Amino acid sequence: MAKLIWIDDEVDLLKPHIVFLESKGYDITPINNVNEALEMIEKENYQLALLDENMPGISGLEAIPMIKNIDSAIKIVMVTKNEEEQIMEQAIGSQIADYILKPVNPNQVLLSLKKNLQEESLVEQKTILEYQQEFRNLSMELSYLKTYQDWAEYYKKILNWEIKFDKVSDNEFADLLQSQKEEANIQFAKFIERNYEDWLHGGDKPMMSHTLFKDKVKAEVEKDKVLLLMVDNLRYDQWKVIEPLFTKYYNKTSEDYYFSILPTATQYARNSFFAGLLPSEIEKRFPQYWFNDNEEGNKNEHERDFLEDQMKRLGLSAKSMKYLKILNADFERKIFDDFNQHKHNDLLVIVYNFIDILSHAKTDNVIVNQLIRDDKTFRSLTYNWFENSSLMKIIKAAAENGFKLIITTDHGTIYVKKPSKVVGDRETSTNIRYKTGRSLTYENNDVWAISNPEKLFLPKGNLSSKYIFAKNNIFLAYPKNYNHFVNYYRDTYQHGGISLEECIIPISILEPK
Repeated sequence: MAKLIWIDDEVDLLKPHIVFLESKGYDITPINNVNEALEMIEKENYQLALLDENMPGISGLEAIPMIKNIDSAIKIVMVTKNEEEQIMEQAIGSQIADYILKPVNPNQVLLSLKKNLQEESLVEQKTILEYQQEFRNLSMELSYLKTYQDWAEYYKKILNWEIKFDKVSDNEFADLLQSQKEEANIQFAKFIERNYEDWLHGGDKPMMSHTLFKDKVKAEVEKDKVLLLMVDNLRYDQWKVIEPLFTKYYNKTSEDYYFSILPTATQYARNSFFAGLLPSEIEKRFPQYWFNDNEEGNKNEHERDFLEDQMKRLGLSAKSMKYLKILNADFERKIFDDFNQHKHNDLLVIVYNFIDILSHAKTDNVIVNQLIRDDKTFRSLTYNWFENSSLMKIIKAAAENGFKLIITTDHGTIYVKKPSKVVGDRETSTNIRYKTGRSLTYENNDVWAISNPEKLFLPKGNLSSKYIFAKNNIFLAYPKNYNHFVNYYRDTYQHGGISLEECIIPISILEPK
């Protein structure tokens, strides 16, 4: 039973309301002055205080910090007949939980109590009930997905349920949803195998890494001053969670999805985005800049060169384009401090590597591994980082200086669980979700194998090179030191293969408020 205290100098007149609320299961202590109420709050553990704003002696507004000093966890609902905006702003600024205007209706009070004391359990019950009703529809719908549009919409339904389940403590239904997503990923890999090559050779195809700048960004750059934020490794669910941080300063004008090329890895997908070309086309046009997996060299060092070249091909001037890559918090702060130097650029490009660094840290750092236990905690940590980052200060400054904001990513990432053995020679690439090399032995059902990489516009390290892409939540493991390898990489975040999480990724366009 929830324990409440109702502080009002005319509390005796509220007896009918108190009787009504007690009949609904609330334990209410009526007090007619603040001093006595403070003594009671020191003695008892109240969950919520109903507080009259206008009382003789200590007013309700004056009482708020006094109550919070005694019990910072107690929720306060202000009750007042004063509709002045200044009074409302003071009350809200004092972090009250709710605001009720007199004359008080008992059902109005009941609604506020339910919202503030039972919201989590009510949301959980409703979420579970709605998912139970939707479960069968999601299962049946999977059999009818035919186009890339179908798959994108289905994936967005799945991730919306995942985000809803972040507020649900009943893991049984969250686990059931994960099972549905695994089955969806199995079918999605088959869809990619059937259609991916055709997409690259014409016909009806989604926006993809190599067409995104031309299809989506070019028109915005021609019209407005643009900040293009490329967040490495940003999944669609993570974007939906952090979106409210950006809409503090921006209004979203459009949100779309696009498909990362294969491999869903930075070297391929991000270079392809900036170049407006597929990997083998980049290698042909820029042989001095392209490094294959087994070659030494920084594989994403020339993104600015690729972008300048694409802009020239599209008839855009690159003279007023500034490219910045944020790899650490110090440089992030420096960009904010120096923002006045960048505010006159027509196109400001920022590559932001935090999420990629975080996902790799889960593999290599014991503490981060404990912090990120699943997709839910990954989303939560992502939100907390962005909320407290200097990047959000940069975003605010960009809005104040009239930049349109385009947010996107190069690929997503997936939580891998199941190992699959691969044998290769010393020239075989080391990525956990895809391999390229000459002599590859693998489990056929676990990967999509490409014997003719040129058909997918992929470079060949040598004449007999092939590529394999892991499906679903599989990761590729060598037989040598197999158990150590499996234990090291199981339950980590990897990218490069075929999954909804890696392939279907967001692009949003926002305008300053």
